Amino acid sequence: MRVNEFKQPIGEALDDFVTPSFPDAQTLEGSYGRLTKLSIEHINDLYDVLCDVESRHIWTYLYEGPFDSKTEFEQYIKQLIDSKDKYFFTILDNVQQKPLGILALMRINPEQGSIEVGNIIYSKTLKKTRVATETQYLLAKYVFETLGYRRYEWKCDNLNAPSKHAAQRFGFTYEGLFRQSNICKGRNRDTAWFSLLDSEWPDVKARFEHWLELSNFDQEGQQIKHLNDF
Repeated sequence: MRVNEFKQPIGEALDDFVTPSFPDAQTLEGSYGRLTKLSIEHINDLYDVLCDVESRHIWTYLYEGPFDSKTEFEQYIKQLIDSKDKYFFTILDNVQQKPLGILALMRINPEQGSIEVGNIIYSKTLKKTRVATETQYLLAKYVFETLGYRRYEWKCDNLNAPSKHAAQRFGFTYEGLFRQSNICKGRNRDTAWFSLLDSEWPDVKARFEHWLELSNFDQEGQQIKHLNDF
Protein backbone atom coordinates (compact mmCIF):
# COMPACT_ATOMS: atom_id res chain seq x y z
CA MET A 1 0.00 0.00 0.00
CA ARG A 2 1.23 3.47 -0.85
CA VAL A 3 1.86 6.03 1.89
CA ASN A 4 2.42 9.76 1.71
CA GLU A 5 5.07 11.87 3.40
CA PHE A 6 3.00 11.76 6.59
CA LYS A 7 3.04 7.95 6.63
CA GLN A 8 -0.68 7.88 5.86
CA PRO A 9 -2.05 5.20 3.51
CA ILE A 10 -3.25 6.63 0.20
CA GLY A 11 -4.90 5.24 -2.91
CA GLU A 12 -3.11 4.08 -6.00
CA ALA A 13 -1.92 6.73 -8.44
CA LEU A 14 -4.00 7.16 -11.60
CA ASP A 15 -1.32 8.68 -13.79
CA ASP A 16 -2.76 7.05 -16.91
CA PHE A 17 -6.36 8.13 -16.30
CA VAL A 18 -7.97 9.70 -19.34
CA THR A 19 -11.27 11.54 -18.90
CA PRO A 20 -14.00 9.40 -20.50
CA SER A 21 -16.31 10.66 -23.22
CA PHE A 22 -19.98 11.57 -22.88
CA PRO A 23 -22.25 8.98 -24.52
CA ASP A 24 -23.14 9.76 -28.13
CA ALA A 25 -23.76 6.38 -29.79
CA GLN A 26 -26.61 6.16 -32.25
CA THR A 27 -26.70 2.35 -32.36
CA LEU A 28 -25.04 -0.56 -30.52
CA GLU A 29 -25.40 -3.72 -32.61
CA GLY A 30 -25.72 -7.21 -31.16
CA SER A 31 -26.35 -10.69 -32.51
CA TYR A 32 -29.90 -10.87 -31.15
CA GLY A 33 -30.85 -7.24 -30.64
CA ARG A 34 -29.58 -3.71 -30.69
CA LEU A 35 -29.69 -0.45 -28.79
CA THR A 36 -30.70 2.66 -30.71
CA LYS A 37 -30.83 6.21 -29.42
CA LEU A 38 -34.35 6.88 -28.15
CA SER A 39 -36.49 8.61 -30.76
CA ILE A 40 -40.04 9.89 -31.12
CA GLU A 41 -40.40 7.26 -33.86
CA HIS A 42 -40.39 4.61 -31.11
CA ILE A 43 -43.25 6.09 -29.09
CA ASN A 44 -46.16 4.12 -30.54
CA ASP A 45 -44.46 0.74 -30.30
CA LEU A 46 -43.14 1.45 -26.81
CA TYR A 47 -46.58 2.52 -25.66
CA ASP A 48 -48.04 -0.75 -26.89
CA VAL A 49 -45.56 -2.93 -24.97
CA LEU A 50 -45.00 -0.82 -21.85
CA CYS A 51 -48.41 0.67 -21.14
CA ASP A 52 -50.95 -2.11 -21.60
CA VAL A 53 -52.96 -3.25 -18.58
CA GLU A 54 -50.74 -6.29 -18.02
CA SER A 55 -47.63 -4.09 -17.83
CA ARG A 56 -48.68 -1.56 -15.21
CA HIS A 57 -46.67 -3.38 -12.54
CA ILE A 58 -43.35 -2.69 -14.29
CA TRP A 59 -43.61 0.97 -13.22
CA THR A 60 -43.94 0.29 -9.48
CA TYR A 61 -40.33 1.07 -8.56
CA LEU A 62 -39.83 3.88 -11.09
CA TYR A 63 -40.43 7.54 -10.37
CA GLU A 64 -42.81 7.91 -13.31
CA GLY A 65 -45.74 5.89 -14.67
CA PRO A 66 -47.85 3.99 -15.20
CA PHE A 67 -49.48 6.12 -17.86
CA ASP A 68 -53.19 6.25 -18.56
CA SER A 69 -52.99 7.74 -22.05
CA LYS A 70 -50.69 7.81 -25.03
CA THR A 71 -50.51 11.60 -24.72
CA GLU A 72 -49.03 11.32 -21.21
CA PHE A 73 -46.58 8.66 -22.34
CA GLU A 74 -45.57 10.70 -25.37
CA GLN A 75 -44.80 13.69 -23.14
CA TYR A 76 -42.73 11.44 -20.89
CA ILE A 77 -40.68 10.02 -23.77
CA LYS A 78 -40.08 13.49 -25.20
CA GLN A 79 -38.72 14.58 -21.82
CA LEU A 80 -36.33 11.63 -21.86
CA ILE A 81 -35.17 12.47 -25.38
CA ASP A 82 -34.54 16.10 -24.38
CA SER A 83 -32.63 15.19 -21.21
CA LYS A 84 -29.19 16.81 -20.99
CA ASP A 85 -27.81 14.62 -18.19
CA LYS A 86 -29.15 11.20 -19.24
CA TYR A 87 -28.67 9.33 -22.51
CA PHE A 88 -31.55 7.03 -23.42
CA PHE A 89 -31.60 3.99 -25.67
CA THR A 90 -34.46 1.98 -27.14
CA ILE A 91 -33.99 -1.81 -27.04
CA LEU A 92 -34.99 -3.58 -30.27
CA ASP A 93 -35.22 -7.23 -31.24
CA ASN A 94 -33.39 -8.12 -34.46
CA VAL A 95 -36.11 -10.57 -35.54
CA GLN A 96 -39.25 -8.51 -34.99
CA GLN A 97 -37.45 -5.19 -35.50
CA LYS A 98 -39.69 -3.76 -32.79
CA PRO A 99 -38.89 -1.65 -29.70
CA LEU A 100 -39.23 -3.77 -26.55
CA GLY A 101 -37.92 -1.49 -23.81
CA ILE A 102 -35.71 1.41 -22.83
CA LEU A 103 -32.78 2.16 -20.55
CA ALA A 104 -30.35 5.00 -19.95
CA LEU A 105 -26.83 5.96 -19.08
CA MET A 106 -27.15 8.49 -16.28
CA ARG A 107 -25.33 10.23 -13.42
CA ILE A 108 -22.59 10.69 -15.96
CA ASN A 109 -19.42 11.97 -14.27
CA PRO A 110 -16.49 11.93 -16.71
CA GLU A 111 -14.18 13.76 -14.30
CA GLN A 112 -14.48 10.89 -11.81
CA GLY A 113 -14.79 8.19 -14.44
CA SER A 114 -18.19 7.08 -13.14
CA ILE A 115 -21.47 6.35 -14.92
CA GLU A 116 -24.72 4.53 -14.08
CA VAL A 117 -27.18 2.38 -15.98
CA GLY A 118 -30.74 3.16 -14.95
CA ASN A 119 -34.34 3.80 -15.98
CA ILE A 120 -34.39 0.17 -17.11
CA ILE A 121 -37.86 -0.66 -18.40
CA TYR A 122 -38.21 -4.12 -19.93
CA SER A 123 -41.49 -5.18 -21.50
CA LYS A 124 -42.90 -8.60 -20.66
CA THR A 125 -41.85 -9.73 -24.15
CA LEU A 126 -38.24 -8.72 -23.49
CA LYS A 127 -37.78 -10.14 -20.01
CA LYS A 128 -35.78 -13.36 -19.65
CA THR A 129 -34.66 -13.39 -23.29
CA ARG A 130 -31.28 -13.41 -24.99
CA VAL A 131 -31.91 -9.84 -26.09
CA ALA A 132 -32.46 -8.77 -22.48
CA THR A 133 -29.07 -10.13 -21.41
CA GLU A 134 -27.25 -9.05 -24.56
CA THR A 135 -28.51 -5.51 -23.97
CA GLN A 136 -26.57 -5.33 -20.72
CA TYR A 137 -23.47 -6.79 -22.39
CA LEU A 138 -23.59 -4.25 -25.22
CA LEU A 139 -24.01 -1.31 -22.87
CA ALA A 140 -21.26 -2.39 -20.46
CA LYS A 141 -18.89 -2.98 -23.37
CA TYR A 142 -19.67 0.50 -24.67
CA VAL A 143 -19.11 2.05 -21.23
CA PHE A 144 -15.74 0.43 -20.61
CA GLU A 145 -14.22 -0.10 -24.05
CA THR A 146 -15.53 2.83 -26.09
CA LEU A 147 -16.19 5.57 -23.55
CA GLY A 148 -13.45 4.57 -21.10
CA TYR A 149 -15.21 4.73 -17.71
CA ARG A 150 -13.63 3.08 -14.68
CA ARG A 151 -16.79 2.62 -12.58
CA TYR A 152 -20.22 1.46 -13.76
CA GLU A 153 -23.10 1.71 -11.28
CA TRP A 154 -26.48 0.05 -10.83
CA LYS A 155 -28.92 1.36 -8.22
CA CYS A 156 -32.44 0.26 -7.40
CA ASP A 157 -35.16 0.29 -4.77
CA ASN A 158 -34.10 -2.20 -2.12
CA LEU A 159 -37.55 -3.82 -2.35
CA ASN A 160 -37.08 -4.49 -6.07
CA ALA A 161 -35.79 -8.05 -5.75
CA PRO A 162 -35.70 -8.79 -9.52
CA SER A 163 -33.49 -5.74 -10.14
CA LYS A 164 -31.08 -6.71 -7.36
CA HIS A 165 -30.88 -10.25 -8.71
CA ALA A 166 -30.26 -8.95 -12.24
CA ALA A 167 -27.44 -6.66 -11.10
CA GLN A 168 -25.56 -9.52 -9.51
CA ARG A 169 -26.27 -11.85 -12.44
CA PHE A 170 -24.73 -9.26 -14.75
CA GLY A 171 -21.55 -9.10 -12.69
CA PHE A 172 -22.19 -6.10 -10.45
CA THR A 173 -21.03 -6.25 -6.83
CA TYR A 174 -23.36 -5.22 -4.01
CA GLU A 175 -21.88 -2.26 -2.13
CA GLY A 176 -24.48 -1.42 0.48
CA LEU A 177 -27.79 0.19 1.34
CA PHE A 178 -28.50 3.92 1.38
CA ARG A 179 -31.36 4.14 3.87
CA GLN A 180 -34.16 6.66 3.29
CA SER A 181 -32.24 8.01 0.31
CA ASN A 182 -35.26 9.05 -1.74
CA ILE A 183 -39.01 9.52 -1.82
CA CYS A 184 -40.69 7.71 -4.72
CA LYS A 185 -44.40 8.25 -5.41
CA GLY A 186 -44.94 9.31 -1.81
CA ARG A 187 -43.17 6.22 -0.45
CA ASN A 188 -39.86 5.80 1.31
CA ARG A 189 -37.11 4.34 -0.84
CA ASP A 190 -34.00 2.66 0.51
CA THR A 191 -31.54 2.38 -2.37
CA ALA A 192 -29.31 -0.65 -2.99
CA TRP A 193 -25.99 0.19 -4.66
CA PHE A 194 -24.03 -2.08 -7.01
CA SER A 195 -20.93 -1.46 -9.10
CA LEU A 196 -18.80 -3.02 -11.81
CA LEU A 197 -15.19 -1.84 -12.23
CA ASP A 198 -13.02 -1.64 -15.31
CA SER A 199 -10.62 -4.18 -13.79
CA GLU A 200 -13.51 -6.65 -13.40
CA TRP A 201 -14.91 -6.15 -16.88
CA PRO A 202 -12.67 -8.63 -18.79
CA ASP A 203 -13.88 -11.58 -16.71
CA VAL A 204 -17.50 -10.42 -16.81
CA LYS A 205 -17.23 -9.84 -20.56
CA ALA A 206 -15.97 -13.39 -21.11
CA ARG A 207 -18.93 -14.80 -19.16
CA PHE A 208 -21.38 -12.79 -21.24
CA GLU A 209 -19.80 -13.90 -24.50
CA HIS A 210 -19.77 -17.58 -23.54
CA TRP A 211 -23.42 -17.38 -22.48
CA LEU A 212 -24.47 -15.60 -25.68
CA GLU A 213 -22.94 -18.21 -28.00
CA LEU A 214 -25.51 -20.06 -30.11
CA SER A 215 -24.15 -23.35 -28.78
CA ASN A 216 -25.43 -22.41 -25.32
CA PHE A 217 -29.06 -22.67 -26.45
CA ASP A 218 -31.07 -25.75 -27.33
CA GLN A 219 -33.47 -26.18 -30.26
CA GLU A 220 -36.25 -24.50 -28.29
CA GLY A 221 -34.03 -21.51 -27.57
CA GLN A 222 -33.59 -22.35 -23.89
CA GLN A 223 -30.23 -21.73 -22.24
CA ILE A 224 -28.08 -24.79 -21.53
CA LYS A 225 -25.85 -23.10 -18.96
CA HIS A 226 -26.74 -20.16 -16.73
CA LEU A 227 -24.70 -16.97 -16.99
CA ASN A 228 -23.24 -17.59 -13.55
CA ASP A 229 -22.09 -21.07 -14.62
CA PHE A 230 -19.31 -19.55 -16.70
